[in-house]
Amino acid sequence: MSAQLHANLTEAQVREISESLDEPEWLLETRLDALDALDELDMPDVIRTPGRNWTNLYDLDFAGFVDPLNAAEEKDQVGPDEVEVMSIAEALDEREELVREKFGSVIDPTENYLTALSTALFSTGTVVYVPDGVDAEDVTVRTRMNSRSLFNYTLVVAGESSSVTILERQTTGEDMDGERYYSGLVEIDADENSTVQYGSLQNVDQETYTYSLKRGHADTYGTIDWIEGNLGSRLTKSSVETRLLGDGAESQIIGAFFGHDDQHFDVASRVWHEAEHTTADLVTRGVLDDEARSVYEGVQDVGTEAWNTNSYQRENTLMLSDESEADASPKLIINNHDTEASHSATVGQVDQQDLFYMTSRGVSPRAARNMLVEGFFVPVLDEIAVEEFRDDLDDLVAARLRE
Repeated sequence: MSAQLHANLTEAQVREISESLDEPEWLLETRLDALDALDELDMPDVIRTPGRNWTNLYDLDFAGFVDPLNAAEEKDQVGPDEVEVMSIAEALDEREELVREKFGSVIDPTENYLTALSTALFSTGTVVYVPDGVDAEDVTVRTRMNSRSLFNYTLVVAGESSSVTILERQTTGEDMDGERYYSGLVEIDADENSTVQYGSLQNVDQETYTYSLKRGHADTYGTIDWIEGNLGSRLTKSSVETRLLGDGAESQIIGAFFGHDDQHFDVASRVWHEAEHTTADLVTRGVLDDEARSVYEGVQDVGTEAWNTNSYQRENTLMLSDESEADASPKLIINNHDTEASHSATVGQVDQQDLFYMTSRGVSPRAARNMLVEGFFVPVLDEIAVEEFRDDLDDLVAARLRE
């Protein structure tokens, strides 16, 4: 696999990407280190059982659809005046020391093969800086991918006692042919007593393979809340993670996916409790139709110093077809007895009694099924505090049901 891609990737290309963004030497060196590390790195972890990988990343033909120097997009980045919302190039020009301090501080660039690939090749992205004490909403980032491959990077730095709400959306252009690859890394650094709400809505076309890793560090009394919706792509490998590093830190991870045709979703929610009085709530709901497949992994890791911890996890998948398939692996790793924690995962089909009740009262079978699916997502939608994101996700679910 590595040899395939390396035949299509050179140091000269990485240097050209860096030069086009007028990057400082330290960032070029970071890219080159990531490039050099590719030979030694494995793919991201996937759930394995004897004789089977639940998601196979090794068969992806990266050489066929990663074009390092052809990155085209339409990007819209807006936010209120009191928050700095910058492109990567702007951030390096205006806030280089901030970027140098925080870049790669949450996600190790050489954590796995795909993070290293993204670090070596990223050509677009957004830096959001929220100064101390600032409360802000309505930071919006829209990315439309117009090339065979696109590597995107997002950095959010929230100062002490600040708050911000960020919505990021990914789509693909309409006149694209052939298989494509989209990669997105998101790092969030939430300082003491800050709150970050970050929503991501992925709706790329079904010829696109996507990999995303979103991870945040929450300091003392810091809060990081994630909302992730996945409806697009042929294969999605996504992980949303929070490390609760300070006393009293909190995190909520809300996920929703809706697959049809032969889509494959491998989604994970992970939280590490590393300090006292920390709280986490992980909620995921997904629907599968046709021959779609999902793999879910939820991890709650309570460290030895995480006294008085509260950690909860719930995942539910609804299957609309006998040909669809769902697997779930919820995990509790408890290293401190002063913990209240729970986890659950369920897989099931549409309740036939509910369906019979509705059809016996004049509702058509298809309309009844659609109403039950929309109702299935309600517990997740109710958890989403950001109205714009809730409405967008609700509309996309309704559109999928009409197809």
